[in-house]
Amino acid sequence: MKSFNVPLLYRSPLINAIKATRKAADKMKKDFTPTLLDLGPLHIYLARHFGFCYGVENAIEISFRTIEENPGKRIFLLSEMIHNPQVNADLQQRGVQFLQDTYGQQLIPFETLTPEDVVIIPAFGTTLEIEAKLNSFGIPTEKYNTTCPFVEKVWNRSEQIAKKGYTIVIHGKPKHEETRATFSHASENAPSIVVNDIQEAMLLAQYLTGEQEPDSFYSTFAGRYSPGFDVTQHLQRIGVVNQTTQLATDTQAIADYLKQTMRQHYALTDANIGDRFADTRDTLCYATNDNQTSITHMLQTPADLAIVVGGYNSSNTTHLVELCEAQLPTYFINSEDKLNSATDVLHYDYHTKQELLTANYLPAKEPLRVLITSGASCPDAIVEGVIRKLAGFYGVSEKVEDLTRSFES
Repeated sequence: MKSFNVPLLYRSPLINAIKATRKAADKMKKDFTPTLLDLGPLHIYLARHFGFCYGVENAIEISFRTIEENPGKRIFLLSEMIHNPQVNADLQQRGVQFLQDTYGQQLIPFETLTPEDVVIIPAFGTTLEIEAKLNSFGIPTEKYNTTCPFVEKVWNRSEQIAKKGYTIVIHGKPKHEETRATFSHASENAPSIVVNDIQEAMLLAQYLTGEQEPDSFYSTFAGRYSPGFDVTQHLQRIGVVNQTTQLATDTQAIADYLKQTMRQHYALTDANIGDRFADTRDTLCYATNDNQTSITHMLQTPADLAIVVGGYNSSNTTHLVELCEAQLPTYFINSEDKLNSATDVLHYDYHTKQELLTANYLPAKEPLRVLITSGASCPDAIVEGVIRKLAGFYGVSEKVEDLTRSFES
């Protein structure tokens, strides 16, 4: 896989050495057991896969190169390039301005743009409508486009099954940038609808079978179906694609449920299920799968708590938190600074969308066993910062250097 020129400030000598060692010993990525960092009174278990994915590194490389190549020009990002506060802050410090927030609300009017300005499309991609609008102001959106190739893969797969007459069911958070972009591209080619979770998929299935009155569909799914969507016609042949950062198991559960509904409603067999339901398993992102599978295996390790590092508005990171907190105390932080001390941690509750201060989060025991992972847009340097902060609480900071040397040797 291609390597990218990512700024050194995001790199970590320790994490680089660990990942290189694991990759050399497991080229086929079949071993998902965590990596033990034995710091004496503190045992840290690092997930097998975490941190920057292909799409994020690609976006960072393009963005920083764009800044270097355009001195003196006004440079804008359509919205946050990725959901990481440190990376976005670094870009802003270098003069990059955001045109929209993550919900698509305008911060700087498009009308103020000129053909001399540079606009970077974020890793989530954007809608066809916004591309057309930027083009109308003389902005070439294809020139500085950091859309993740795996997001584009979903768009391409949607187009393929659309040409075969399938309606596109998108599993995603309706307000997320990537979902909005995927919906725009999908609905250009076929009737499309967004479902947020399995409950909504089950409700959609009732319209498919006729259990629900068709007229209520338009209020129930308001704002989430394409223009001209006919609930009596457009659910007869469907395919499910996903927002690439959703839980892979959730997307699969939605696809399985709708497939089974089709099977029962139309009395289909394995031989002819494809007449009504398109196989779209190939739209699941490799990084989402790897990171979530790594969590599943890491949680088999007896531990006292988990720490998940990443942006609070990061969908893929939130799902890692969701997996961990189902099994043990979990603290969602966006930097090592949130570890106030050995007794207090300021962490994010994604259910209430607020930070909470929790006391006595580190149990008084030795060795303390901590599971650590991070989201796909979190720099490894921040993960190392968390490890060093924890090591400092136990007076074993020097052991981190020893570990780095041991993995490098």
